[in-house]
Amino acid sequence: MKLWQEKLRKIDPYVPGEQSDAPDLVKLNANENPYPPSPRVQALLQQTDTSGLRLYPDANGRNLRGALARHFRLSTDQVFLGNGSDDVLALAFQAFFASDQPILFPDITYSFYPVWCSLLRVPFERVPLRDDFTIDPRAFDRPNGGVIFPNPNAPTSLGVGLDVIEDILRHNQDCIVIIDEAYVDFSTCSCVSLLGKYDNLVIVQTMSKSRSLAGLRIGYALCSAELASVLEAVKNSYNSYTMDSIALACGTASVEDDAYFRETCAKIIATRDRSAGQLRALGFTVLPSQTNFLFATHQRRPAEEIFTALKAQNIFVRYFRQPKIDNYLRITVGTDAEMNRFFTALGQIL
Repeated sequence: MKLWQEKLRKIDPYVPGEQSDAPDLVKLNANENPYPPSPRVQALLQQTDTSGLRLYPDANGRNLRGALARHFRLSTDQVFLGNGSDDVLALAFQAFFASDQPILFPDITYSFYPVWCSLLRVPFERVPLRDDFTIDPRAFDRPNGGVIFPNPNAPTSLGVGLDVIEDILRHNQDCIVIIDEAYVDFSTCSCVSLLGKYDNLVIVQTMSKSRSLAGLRIGYALCSAELASVLEAVKNSYNSYTMDSIALACGTASVEDDAYFRETCAKIIATRDRSAGQLRALGFTVLPSQTNFLFATHQRRPAEEIFTALKAQNIFVRYFRQPKIDNYLRITVGTDAEMNRFFTALGQIL
């Protein structure tokens, strides 16, 4: 090995859901929204004057921040924008997890967290979930440099109530607590209402799931003005223009179409609950989902075997070779037509 090769950063990267160009693919492995974005977004794209792309975008994203502030009934200076929630979270790790003490997150959770810790050299400890995959608030009662977990959690699909979140906040008032609410629009328990009570709370959300804008990469944080200004300083220290003009405009249009947003979420929730019942009828144990996906294990057939058989029919679901969950499948909720094809194939496999 050459000397310069020994100096390269060695890291195990995050692995996203598998992609395919198959024309008849049923893609249920990336938790994408099966419905198109708001008609307002579609109209805006058709009317976009591309000559404006010669100019830099608004680095402050004032229109989108204003729309989000009105939506959540916050002040504009409590909203921070980023290039997808992953960008926002990566900036938050740099901004808030800078102590020598380990940050805490569940042992089964979003697999990007340990990747950022490795990249940024942030010490961390995994907090074991209970046997039923629920969070034990008392497990976070220890010295730490910060706390982060998704609510609802991924990939388990389970959420906790405000009482649990507030319990963790009460016992961790000397550090930043980040609640990753990527899937909260399919649940009933956002903790935005706690922002006025806890100035160490940071909430991160995305438009990739519930607003059908995964291809534009729009994420944001909701927090105190002080914490938002720290995020802004970190962002401006390496890239002032993290979001492009089209994403900013489309994000604003989506937030302003609240009726379409609620209608789409309701359709996904209805299909999710119906699909959970169908899975149980086929012998699966399905966790009570508060997301746009289902987390399920079969009583007799190994998850990897089902995953492989579905893939052979161009139906992609997610399988994790990870302790505790290596016999579970994560199944994104698709359209009714996609779920019908999935269940037809699954019935044949079983």
